[in-house]
Amino acid sequence: MDSDIRPPGILRGPYALTTVGAWSLVFLAAFESLAVTTIMPIVTADLDGRGLYALAFSSTLAAGVVGMVGFGSWADRRGPAVPLLVSVGTFALGLIVAGTATSMPVFVAGRFLQGLGAGGETVALYVLVAMVYPSALHIKIFGAFASAWVLPSMVGPFAAGLVADALSWHWVFLGVVALVGVSTALMLPSLKGRDRADPVRATSADARRVIEAAVVAVSVVALSSLGEIEPVIAWLLVPVAVVVIGVALRHLVPAGTYRMRAGLPATVAFCGIAGGVFFGTEVYLPLLLHDRYGLPTWLSGITLTAGAIAWALASAVQGRLGDRLDPGTAIRAGAALLAGGALTELVTVVLHLPPAVAAVGWFAAGAGMGTLYPRISTLVLALSAPGEEGFNTAAKSITDAVGASASLAVAGLLFALFPFIGPFTLTSLLGVAAVLVASGRVGTPSRR
Repeated sequence: MDSDIRPPGILRGPYALTTVGAWSLVFLAAFESLAVTTIMPIVTADLDGRGLYALAFSSTLAAGVVGMVGFGSWADRRGPAVPLLVSVGTFALGLIVAGTATSMPVFVAGRFLQGLGAGGETVALYVLVAMVYPSALHIKIFGAFASAWVLPSMVGPFAAGLVADALSWHWVFLGVVALVGVSTALMLPSLKGRDRADPVRATSADARRVIEAAVVAVSVVALSSLGEIEPVIAWLLVPVAVVVIGVALRHLVPAGTYRMRAGLPATVAFCGIAGGVFFGTEVYLPLLLHDRYGLPTWLSGITLTAGAIAWALASAVQGRLGDRLDPGTAIRAGAALLAGGALTELVTVVLHLPPAVAAVGWFAAGAGMGTLYPRISTLVLALSAPGEEGFNTAAKSITDAVGASASLAVAGLLFALFPFIGPFTLTSLLGVAAVLVASGRVGTPSRR
């Protein structure tokens, strides 16, 4: 019977090379974002650039937001082939500039190019997925992408440190360039003929969105830096930054996102809430285990690794289940796991529970994210009209970044007033909000 016929897997038939190439590109972008954290003390010491330490990270974040919007609009107008090749080339150029840098400003410029290329690469890959893979395989490929983001958290820091010690920090960047080239070559057959037959010319609205993305990026960086100034001034600047981001963001997300209108708007907004819960909790968990429980740094790190493993496992499970599990059910289950994980950290602090409880809670939170993210990516494509995949995918990624940054900024200010209880209360409340939104607002194709 036709209902028994299943499409070939993402590693079989015409999809194998595309899957390996796309997965590798996502993995390499994620590896670089984590590897830099490990080697930055060495880089800044070698280049005498400790004063630009934070800028080396924030410039990449800001450029990524601009890349998502600019390349996303380009992919919608023309198709994914050329935007993907240009974004990958920009990422590779950033690796070369950073890897050969002899001064900190040049290194920061390389990091900016890496962020610009990685942001555009992500969106262009999503548009390519929409054109190459049948909808039944979307959950599988997005599950694979999720594992490509999580796996570097387990091997990236160690590998980067090993390369830096054995060779030089320069090779953490230069050594990846060849791998990027090989990964791109694997995808070339699938890029042929993917340009749209009637490409649309860029308009003033496209230019305006890029400018607004730059405003959002700068505001997010400023919001993330509020913890470095006087608390009173910081609390006064939080609503200002939020208003600026809200005004600039309104044309970068689907209409109705702020009202969380059921369907695509609520799905995009939900991604930002989920990111705020997870990343706002994650940064304080190692500090809690170290300061309150006296655990060594390596043991605190194992707790975070457990969450990453849970994320990867849950993503793999979603890929295996595919469309046999209703997306709404999966998202509600993921939201419940994520909220439960955040609440567990809060209860652990309030009741002074053993650190093992916090570890279990974080494993649940990681499983929640692994359940959510492949489903959200699949839903965004399923709910996108032809020619809107790049815009909507960029919107999802931007709200994720904005939600995480806003949560981190407010959590930092709350930590100064109420250590650990303040941040975990915030993320627990966001977790409850995520459950409520997931219960009926997050859309599925059948509800549109």
